[in-house]
Amino acid sequence: MKLILSTSNIMSSGHPVVRRPLFSRSNIELINSLRANFASFKHYAPAPPASEGGAAEKFTPPVWTTQEDDTLYVPSWRTTPLVEPRDSYDVTCKLFFLPGIPSTRRCRHTREAIDLVLKELGVDTIDLLIVSFPHVTFDADDEEEDEDEEERASADENPSEASDELEGLEAQVKTWQVLESLYDKGVISQLGVSEFSSERLAKFLPEVRVRPKVDQINVKDCCVVPKTLIMYAKENKIELLTHADCMDILPPGTTRELLGPDKDGAGILAAHPDGGPEEPGLKGDIEPQWVIKYTAVVKNRGVIENKGYFAVAQLGSCIEEKPVEAPAS
Repeated sequence: MKLILSTSNIMSSGHPVVRRPLFSRSNIELINSLRANFASFKHYAPAPPASEGGAAEKFTPPVWTTQEDDTLYVPSWRTTPLVEPRDSYDVTCKLFFLPGIPSTRRCRHTREAIDLVLKELGVDTIDLLIVSFPHVTFDADDEEEDEDEEERASADENPSEASDELEGLEAQVKTWQVLESLYDKGVISQLGVSEFSSERLAKFLPEVRVRPKVDQINVKDCCVVPKTLIMYAKENKIELLTHADCMDILPPGTTRELLGPDKDGAGILAAHPDGGPEEPGLKGDIEPQWVIKYTAVVKNRGVIENKGYFAVAQLGSCIEEKPVEAPAS
């Protein structure tokens, strides 16, 4: 079963959301926003019918969620379209590909994430989409080669930690081709990357048709950005921006806590993946797939009107693998 988690518009939720400190690589905003949205829907949902007792042979999703075929929306999805005309906004998204998820799934994941944002905001286009590849972190250029060798050695010892960086440039380029197809269709106006050094950009740019216009660097490194990157970005007309996003924004353990039976959980998942029939909640391992953050800013006022997150997790270990086919040029 696929679970689609959403925060709704955190700018108008009416619930206090603890946001991360400026210089913290934390996912506090995402986690607290999800919890607040779950709590809001649970509070206004009608009371569940009284239990007749006996063992719970089949889990019934809460009334504040919506199930469509093999997809469960947590909570029920209510779109919040933008109020003013589309050209009044700058709409920016950042798509996080999560660690441990094979790059072969990214074609489907990218389109799913973009479609959700477009429907949520009631728009047809996104001004800027930035992609974050798992385990790709920014380092000074003169240290990068040694860092890569250490990462490869670590991956050999623990294959489960293999990342997009270790899969090689080919995996990144295949992912980028999906974004290029959306760019060609006019769905995305500009593309961006996150945590790319000048050396990584130099390898990446010749392999892609649509070049990134933005490179995000974590704020903890903003004071030590090498001059080589600054000059390379300037020569290639790439804007350097800063961010404070957590690299592993939604780990499996955190996802289980969010959806589990504890006091602050949503009560969707059972306490244990292999719990018995008497244990309420969905059984099975939970595997976060991706997260997308979206922001809609009113241009002439610089005001954030709509901001939120979508996250998708897969329940169960049987996930079909489909190879990614590069879109036709």
